[in-house]
Amino acid sequence: MAKKTRSKNASGRGQRDLKVKVKTARGRKLSSTLWLQRQLNDPYVKRAQAEGYRGRAAFKILELDDKFRFLVPGARVVDLGCAPGGWCQVAVRRVNALADRPSKAQGRVLGIDLQEVEPIPGAEVHQLDFLEDDADLKVKNWLGGKADVVMSDMAAASSGHKQTDHLRIIHLCETAAYFAFDVLEEGGTFVAKVLAGGAEGDLQKLLKQAFTKVVNVKPPASRSDSSEKFVVATGFRGFDRSSDPM
Repeated sequence: MAKKTRSKNASGRGQRDLKVKVKTARGRKLSSTLWLQRQLNDPYVKRAQAEGYRGRAAFKILELDDKFRFLVPGARVVDLGCAPGGWCQVAVRRVNALADRPSKAQGRVLGIDLQEVEPIPGAEVHQLDFLEDDADLKVKNWLGGKADVVMSDMAAASSGHKQTDHLRIIHLCETAAYFAFDVLEEGGTFVAKVLAGGAEGDLQKLLKQAFTKVVNVKPPASRSDSSEKFVVATGFRGFDRSSDPM
């Protein structure tokens, strides 16, 4: 059960405090109660609901694009692990995939996920494992060419062991990067979630061989108590597999 508390201001009148407190229900763990309380008080969760996004993660890619401007009208975008679809929703609007701005070039948004995803207006969604041998060929065929942006908000299933989870997501990011090397147009952008933890060196080395600029960013929408950050690699110049550091 959730309730909103009231406090008194300096004049002694009751004043509404918007913070929601959640009582621990029978059978619910304390950790679940704390998570629910955080969700109910998260301004990004409320904004996502108000603006029609499928999750608060939409604001992470919005903030990254505000800074680096890679989701431009006319761009062709591939979203790896796109469920539930918030990143695709942002991309559709920014690249003009619905062509609702006639004066702007029309882009394409292609969502890829292992699981079935509810249709996203303006995006083309496919159930596919991007690790399949011919996945890159399928994607380029669906797009009718190469992509301008490959982005990934994927995270490996949590084991509960911080270092193990860190290594898993770094490996996932590396495999996403190799996929991007196969489908990106020259000058393209790669964006992916990583976890801070000390094993990012090889990933950085890999990306710096293929892109002109590689930076790590923690957008405001990323919770302060989370170790997640995002690598943004811009200016794809191709990748020579004969010099692969991995």
